[in-house]
Amino acid sequence: MYQTFTLQEKIRQISIMLIPILITQLGMFAMVFFNTIMSGRYNASDLAGVAIGSSIWNPVFTGLSGILMAVSPIAAQRFGEKKNKEVTSVVKNGVYLGFIIAVIVILAGSLLLNPLLDSMNLPGNVEETARGYLVGLSFGIIPLFIFNVLRSFIYALGRTRVVMVILFCSLPFSFILNYVLIFGHWGFPELGGAGGGYATSFTYWFILAMTALIIKTKEPFSAYNIFSSFNDFSWERCKELLKIGVPMGLSIFFETSMFAVVTILISKFNVTTIAAYQSALNIVSFLYMIPISISMAQTVLVGFEVGSGRYKDAKVYSWLGIYLAIFIALLTGLLVVLFRYEVAALYSNESAVIALTAHFLIYALFFQISDAIQATTQAALRGYKDVNISFIVTLIAYWLICLPVGYVLAHYTSMGATGYWIGLTIGLLAAGICLSIRLIYIQKRKFVRNEVEEAV
Repeated sequence: MYQTFTLQEKIRQISIMLIPILITQLGMFAMVFFNTIMSGRYNASDLAGVAIGSSIWNPVFTGLSGILMAVSPIAAQRFGEKKNKEVTSVVKNGVYLGFIIAVIVILAGSLLLNPLLDSMNLPGNVEETARGYLVGLSFGIIPLFIFNVLRSFIYALGRTRVVMVILFCSLPFSFILNYVLIFGHWGFPELGGAGGGYATSFTYWFILAMTALIIKTKEPFSAYNIFSSFNDFSWERCKELLKIGVPMGLSIFFETSMFAVVTILISKFNVTTIAAYQSALNIVSFLYMIPISISMAQTVLVGFEVGSGRYKDAKVYSWLGIYLAIFIALLTGLLVVLFRYEVAALYSNESAVIALTAHFLIYALFFQISDAIQATTQAALRGYKDVNISFIVTLIAYWLICLPVGYVLAHYTSMGATGYWIGLTIGLLAAGICLSIRLIYIQKRKFVRNEVEEAV
């Protein structure tokens, strides 16, 4: 990561960072894909158990890992300020925090998992698989959370290709482990869907080991001496991470849990509607990896420029990321709409499901654009370490606009399930507009403060 002077250089730098992040996100998606596909090949009840386990784990993981994402903007600003020792301290205390959070999750899971599953009144074999899957996954929580801290450190230095290579190396490992543990090949126990949880955990340990080795031995990471000693634990540093990270984590949790609630509400409709909604949502979730990847690069670049005191450059990166996300969302959305029947046919052979999925995908175009705006404006604000207002905005948008509007349109008009797509779009667009106004305000305040400091 380096200082840029022209728009062309900025586009080049954000692209260099973005593409490896996107490929990394696709790699992480592939790991979930292995679990799902192989569990489905094993039998339907194991697939259902894995789906239930994933629906319980995903909001917890995304929300808590969002806290650890605070390492990126804080470390990027320190890197921009050339305060390398403080970068090291931030990362070390991030590792401590990741370990503590992971232990708390494991302890909470040991107490709450059985009552939660029992309350869901699942078929016995589905409940057994869900429990086994989550127990297997629990062995990988510590390496997963620590890896997220180290990944944020690597991203903060702008070396995003490193994580991409690590994920690529781990995919064959993940595929083989899923194969042998789910089906019981090569002398391994036949664990069914639960084997996917253990395979994922072992893969996380493998990923953490590779990441730690690179940080320990390769420049520029080794210069920060992240693993030299762990005797500089600081509550002040942890509080700084929590101050930025908790609002970030809660924003992510509210978003993922909101989608989980919509999925539950959609389940009240007929089977065709449920299948079509899940198919359309899967397509949209896949395409969402593009704006989320842009947002990760954007947070680091804005944070780096803010730390360096280059507020004009930070402003350019902020809006460059937003415009890029809107353009790609519009392009991919139009392609999906144009080929909506062909895309829908990838998920089902039933004409009714294909037709309804194609119908949902028309609304998904506007949903994607709204989601791209709110994701990237929120990311830019994280680069300025402005997260509290974003948290309030997203809470209102997701839970007081998206859900109520969607519910009213779906159940009190003739729209049916389409109403939820419109509700989601309206809420996300409202979030994007409010966050954009906040971003403009922050940028003006930073610019004025900078001018005053230069005058003094």
